[in-house]
Amino acid sequence: MLNAPEASPTGRRVISAVVVVVALVLQVSVANRLPLPGGVTPDLVLLSVVALALVSGSLTGCVAGFCAGLAADIVPPADHTIGRYALVYCLIGYVCGIAAAEMDRQSMVPFFAVAAGALLGTVAYAAIGMLLGDPRASWAIVGRLVPLQVLYDVVASPFVVWCVLRATRRYDRPERNRDRFSVPVGRYRTMSGRTRL
Repeated sequence: MLNAPEASPTGRRVISAVVVVVALVLQVSVANRLPLPGGVTPDLVLLSVVALALVSGSLTGCVAGFCAGLAADIVPPADHTIGRYALVYCLIGYVCGIAAAEMDRQSMVPFFAVAAGALLGTVAYAAIGMLLGDPRASWAIVGRLVPLQVLYDVVASPFVVWCVLRATRRYDRPERNRDRFSVPVGRYRTMSGRTRL
């Protein structure tokens, strides 16, 4: 690749942090105010964690998930025990990062990863709430919310994944330097405007 920028771990961390902050701001100021049926909204923070995990692998997904979840735990209007989102998003980032190795071979992996992340996130959040005695967490509520949450997240996922790919493309590592935590994203380079010369 001609004129390819050198990979920068610091640059990747900064971009990941910016992605999480932007997703959190959009979640609180835009997504949570959408009057969607069922009273459920797409989880942009979850989608950004899934996208970062798909692009960069399990380690980045786990760290980004923990940081994003901790921020979601403390940013108003948070009304739950601190640490619930941090644990859930960390787990989702790790699991979706494992699926990242399949990105070059399976074009539907991002959608399955988002659907699995939404399902896992909703169920895990409710389960942790039940363990902590949260009266709003019950299997009846989870059964009603899961289908809508998964649907909204899958519908919003192409936009979020595309934005994350665009934001992180500058800091892609060269193929020869990839380690077991990094992800080949060759098939998705076209989504983010990447081309080989």
